[in-house]
Amino acid sequence: MIGGVPGGVPGGQMGGVIGGVLGGIPTAAPPPPETPKRIRVSTGVQEAKLIRKIAPTYPPIAKQARIQGVVQLEAIISRDGAIHNLRVIDGHPLLAQSAVEAVQQWRYEPTLLNNEPVEVVTLVNVVFKLN
Repeated sequence: MIGGVPGGVPGGQMGGVIGGVLGGIPTAAPPPPETPKRIRVSTGVQEAKLIRKIAPTYPPIAKQARIQGVVQLEAIISRDGAIHNLRVIDGHPLLAQSAVEAVQQWRYEPTLLNNEPVEVVTLVNVVFKLN
């Protein structure tokens, strides 16, 4: 057709239709958005999903020196609830190793997104307090 666009729709309008669909009438719905592989979740939300918590051993030298405080760790909780890629963000060096050793043994209920398990990045706070 004179003035038509190669590959256009027969019976279409010159210049197209405002608000029309590029390429004609869609034949299928767009695919659903893909579920992310990893999400970031707040500490409070993940604490509710904790199913096994091992208390850290207070390091004797830290106890003797009367050191107390919070060790903050960043953890990736795998799709099956195990801890991976644990790293110290903040805290006293004499307490950090004990906190890491304890948290590595923790287990979480898997986090579901769109009914699929996903990895979770979260912060974990381990509190060391002398009696």
